[in-house]
Amino acid sequence: MLIVVRHGRTALNAQGRLQGRVDAELDEVGRLQAEALARAVIAQVGKVSEIVCSPLTRARQTAQAFGGTAQVDERWIELDYGVLDGKPLGEVPPDVWHRWRDDPTFAPDGGESHQQLHRRVHDACAELAEVARRRHVVVVTHVSPIKSAVTWALGLDGTVPWRGFVEQASITRITVDDQGPVLRTFGETAHLVGLVR
Repeated sequence: MLIVVRHGRTALNAQGRLQGRVDAELDEVGRLQAEALARAVIAQVGKVSEIVCSPLTRARQTAQAFGGTAQVDERWIELDYGVLDGKPLGEVPPDVWHRWRDDPTFAPDGGESHQQLHRRVHDACAELAEVARRRHVVVVTHVSPIKSAVTWALGLDGTVPWRGFVEQASITRITVDDQGPVLRTFGETAHLVGLVR
């Protein structure tokens, strides 16, 4: 099974800013979320034999909570927001949001399109699929790659999953069998209930 998880919270997440390639560390809440996330996954599947993560610090720190050594894979890095990186969500012009969500080929200046994101994430998913048939693989990544992994599992076009929400430290599960990938769960967060007051 592919267990695709989002990293814990950072200060930029808490401030409602686009984070993209900004290499922020987990904040105190994010560290608690990472620990709860790892406990929840391990409680359900036992010791994780393979961990893959984005190269960004927030993902690597979350991966550390699982124990063992994570293999860094650049294909799981967050979408490149280009000139929008670090901006508050409310400062992104509505026409840019609409264009970005509706046109998979659109990219902000210096950024990456969803089409480019899908190519790299779908390749990474396909590569892990054979391993995920036999054992549990945890992938620690970001919002956009998780949504892209969902498009891979469901065989959807690139605009559909942008209507979904991916919480910090959430769990998405994809099984792989002879019929191909199957989305089992999306955005599990029960392990985070009551974590922060």
